[in-house]
Amino acid sequence: MMRLTMFAFTVCFSVSFTCDVPRVEARPDYLKGFMVEYPEFKMANGVKCLLCHEKDKKFRNNYGVAFARALNGKKIKNRAFIVQALKKVDLEQSATEGKSFGDLIEADELPGVPVEE
Repeated sequence: MMRLTMFAFTVCFSVSFTCDVPRVEARPDYLKGFMVEYPEFKMANGVKCLLCHEKDKKFRNNYGVAFARALNGKKIKNRAFIVQALKKVDLEQSATEGKSFGDLIEADELPGVPVEE
């Protein structure tokens, strides 16, 4: 009986622990798609995740929010859909007055800024 109780406790503890841990899921296909679409953007290799995320990678910057919206919040691996979403986001207004995200990328500037709450 003691073994069964210990086994049940271990299972319950393991399940509750693994379900409660927040996960960061890398999307290397997004960066690869960006690099293919904007090979002249020199900052992408240096900033990688910060292209779409804030320093705390759990949060997206405004470019990342717009990009996620263009993907309809789905995890996409198809490069054609990723490029299509990037082109859509290019036309959106950035936080820099009078400039779209595409304008900033063309000027070799980071397109995203932290989202204000």
